[in-house]
Order: sequence, then C-alpha cells, then structure tokens
Amino acid sequence: MTDSQEDVAPALIVPLRHENRAHVTSQAPSNPISQAPQVTFDRHELNALLGLYGRKVADGEWRDYAMDFLKDRAVFSVFRRSTEYPLYRIEKNPKFARKQGAYSVVSAAGQILKRGHELARVLAVLEKPVRLVV
Repeated sequence: MTDSQEDVAPALIVPLRHENRAHVTSQAPSNPISQAPQVTFDRHELNALLGLYGRKVADGEWRDYAMDFLKDRAVFSVFRRSTEYPLYRIEKNPKFARKQGAYSVVSAAGQILKRGHELARVLAVLEKPVRLVV
C-alpha cells in the first residue's frame, strides 16, 4: 500500500436506532407529484394489449407502441412508424366506467371507433375479420 492509503481511516457504518428509523419512514414525501394517483393498465389488460400488438407486428401492420399513464387515463398508442402520429389509441378512462365503459379505441383522426366495459370486446374492432378462402 502507498502512504496515502495507510493514512485513511476505514469507513464506519452505523445503523439507525429503532426510534429514528420509525421517524424517517413515517414522514410523507415532500414531492406532491409523486402523491398524485395514476391510472394504469393491470396485468390482464397489458396481456391483451400486447397480444394484439404482437399479432399486428407479425402481420407487418404495426411497428411501435407507447404507453402513457396520466392522472385521468391510461393510453396505449400504436404506430406504423415511430415518427408518425399513432394509428390508434386504446384508452382506459375510469371516469366513464359506469356510463359508456372505461375502454375506448380512438383512430388517428380522433374518431372513437369502439367504446365499452370489456377490453376484449373493444379490441375486437382492430382484429381482421376471418375470411373464407376457397
């Protein structure tokens, strides 16, 4: 070892005493932004959304997606290319849950294609119809 390393004292790690630790964890965070609730997709909703997205990517129709979690709604946007406007936005808005349904599919022009209470039924508007090949 060199002379400068020998002169340095080892660092001491001192745990908090029990009463101090309880005081630290009971404090509310000072950042008001972190306290604001966000609307999110749960695991089953994400499974349905990403399943549809995967099928559309395999067909070559979609190439990118984005998710936005806001205070009043959650949005899953799909793109043909990353630099374009979204082709469709699948939105979850709990404010409409009792009336028209929390889920909606919105086109690039802003037109609501389908709205409902069940995500699977709302996503059905984006599925291709089954064709009979003769």
